[in-house]
Amino acid sequence: MPAHISRRQFLKSGLAAGLTLPLPITEHLFSKSNNSAKSKVVLIRRKDLFSKKGRPNPHVVQEMLDKALLELTGKPKIDEAWAAIVNKEDIVGIKSNVWRPLHTPVEVEQAIKKRLLEAGIEEKNLSIDDRGVLNNPVFKKATALINTRPMRTHAWSGVGSLNKNYIMFVPNPSHYHPDSCADLATIWKLPIVKDKTRLNILVMFTPLFHGIGPHHFNPKFTWRYNGLIVGFDPVAVDAVGVRIIQNKRRLYFGENRPINPPPKHIFLAETRHHLGYADPQKIDLVTLGWQEEILL
Repeated sequence: MPAHISRRQFLKSGLAAGLTLPLPITEHLFSKSNNSAKSKVVLIRRKDLFSKKGRPNPHVVQEMLDKALLELTGKPKIDEAWAAIVNKEDIVGIKSNVWRPLHTPVEVEQAIKKRLLEAGIEEKNLSIDDRGVLNNPVFKKATALINTRPMRTHAWSGVGSLNKNYIMFVPNPSHYHPDSCADLATIWKLPIVKDKTRLNILVMFTPLFHGIGPHHFNPKFTWRYNGLIVGFDPVAVDAVGVRIIQNKRRLYFGENRPINPPPKHIFLAETRHHLGYADPQKIDLVTLGWQEEILL
């Protein structure tokens, strides 16, 4: 049975400290969820995600994504869930992430692609890309975007997650680095992406929870969380991911060691740019599957 996380439980993590009162959000992010006053976010985990060879099992990944979308959309069948997200006339770009140490798993990309093709999207109108999106003919004409990437700590923005994943849609990414990438949400207002994002999938299979310096990666600071966080609101999905990372850091280091630099861009995406909700009072979090060490 799905488990709803209460406001009290969310606040206990301490990540809500300093947040202002919620502000209006853009309607399109919730057009598929009955314009709820809250952003619905689904966290699903499977203990049996990885094979004996250490790779995500494609069948388990597909099942995780399907169950998350059924819960998110409230539809009884997976074809109806995807029909609520895209239509067969859409031109769809799957915005992935190719950072070598921790890239979007191909199993996730293919699970998304399979359902999009089944939903009637033509192969010629579907593309998976990251660093080449500005020159990709499908992304140039895209009417719909699916945003997916793994969660990791980041030297400039605190975390690399869904909000930051769109930085490749600008020709000058370094212009968005000042002040811990505080204004990344402005990218979402550019014509190439504005009002096009239909779904956000934060991959939490083996998140990176600590590191020092640009492009840091040490596998000892990753762990098998075996999760996906799915929602229409990228800010809410990221806020849940940040909470898990911060709780993992507290568990690992034995003390409260905040993410450095703080991922302020996620909270400013709500309070300054009105992209979505980071305030836990405005997040309806549902958990499915494996609950052990869920870190919520």
